[in-house]
Amino acid sequence: MITASLVLYCNDPIIYGQAISSFLASAPNGVLWVSDNSPKPLQHELFSHPRVCYSFNDANLGFGKGHNRILPRLPADSSVHLLLNPDVRFSAEVLPALQKYVEESSDVAAVMPRINYADGSLQRLCKLLPTPVDLILRRFIPSRHIRDLINQRYELHSLSQEATCEVPTLSGCCLMVRTDLLRQLGGFDERYFMYMEDVDLVRRLGDLGRTMYLPQVQVVHDYAKGSYGNRKLLGYHLRSALQYFGKWGWIFDATRRRRNRMMLASIQRD
Repeated sequence: MITASLVLYCNDPIIYGQAISSFLASAPNGVLWVSDNSPKPLQHELFSHPRVCYSFNDANLGFGKGHNRILPRLPADSSVHLLLNPDVRFSAEVLPALQKYVEESSDVAAVMPRINYADGSLQRLCKLLPTPVDLILRRFIPSRHIRDLINQRYELHSLSQEATCEVPTLSGCCLMVRTDLLRQLGGFDERYFMYMEDVDLVRRLGDLGRTMYLPQVQVVHDYAKGSYGNRKLLGYHLRSALQYFGKWGWIFDATRRRRNRMMLASIQRD
């Protein structure tokens, strides 16, 4: 059985309505939980759908904690769980394809489809495990050429968009996870209010199984990169980066070095 969770905070109902509709059409027997962090309860006709469970949190819990509120409510027969952003939409064949891939590959912990902009161009959300240079310094380096060189490596610009492959960091905007492993980990680390919670989760999932990219399956994500134009969001992003490196290591991180070397080596072989 497919289950899913969607965290909202004052979102446009037209946008998140498309995400809910996409799930309902793609998972005819699936159940979606809506975790609403808004100051006042949001209203939408789909909240009354028999396969949608709406929950008002009466506080802005943050992205990870909002998803974690759903974990105890998932039924025992949930085999895969979809972490879904409110600005993602997709066609009916997407979730069956992702579920089939996970359930036929016992060593897979999570899978992400190809994430596109509305115009069909690729969003580069397959990444290495980040270093401080990748997350912090590149934001403030004045040389565009140097920033581009950092991004080409960190965002895996040479990664094939034709073949399934294991990737160290996947985005949580549309991520299918094996439910038992998500429960085993206790979901997201709630110390992250916004940003980095998916990097941390996928890293921990990578300790339990393979974290896979499946570019043959595609979704659309209206990605805004809010922290690039909003100082408050930039502050959240920087704080999360400090928390991440404080947890996993600034300079010495054996897991990061090993997984990134394996990823770059596999690209060079291809």
